[in-house]
Amino acid sequence: MEKTIALRVNGRAVSVTAMADTPLLYILRNDLALNGPKYGCGLGECGACTVILDGVAARSCVIPLAGAEGREVVTLEGLGSSSAPHPVQQAFIDEQAAQCGYCMNGMIMTAKALLDRNPTPTMDEVRRALSGNLCRCGTHVEILRAVMRAARLLSSSGAHHDDRSDAWPDARPAVPAGADPCGADGGDRRPADR
Repeated sequence: MEKTIALRVNGRAVSVTAMADTPLLYILRNDLALNGPKYGCGLGECGACTVILDGVAARSCVIPLAGAEGREVVTLEGLGSSSAPHPVQQAFIDEQAAQCGYCMNGMIMTAKALLDRNPTPTMDEVRRALSGNLCRCGTHVEILRAVMRAARLLSSSGAHHDDRSDAWPDARPAVPAGADPCGADGGDRRPADR
């Protein structure tokens, strides 16, 4: 049976009539035309569908619409625009952190949630935060550098800052010595140690 559910999406109140168990991702993409969150695995494992739900990074493919009732949902579109990107988005652009771009929604939203709760994370904290977000293209070094750049951009609040990549902590991915960097040996190429 369909139900009308009220929630806030990107700062505005919305009401949606759908089955209560409909995945939030479907509502965001199909009913609200918010295409930042992507359908990846449908199991909450890859991170492509990540949104910020009441300040916490959450997988919208496994959250039923009823689970978002009365809550605040922020999607990629709620961060910034192409003419005025959020500092996290700008950092990903500056570091050229996208290759195919499919994982970017999850990486950016997870990074935003991390930086909201911890404005000055260590590289290990960034790796841990992003460990559940999968990138098939292998842009892990650039993604890690983008998060560190975003932390600097946010902490400087527009003030001058050192934007040289070599000024940041070591952003080497967690690839064992001697392992195939392309992953042909079956090694785990996610940005954090598991």
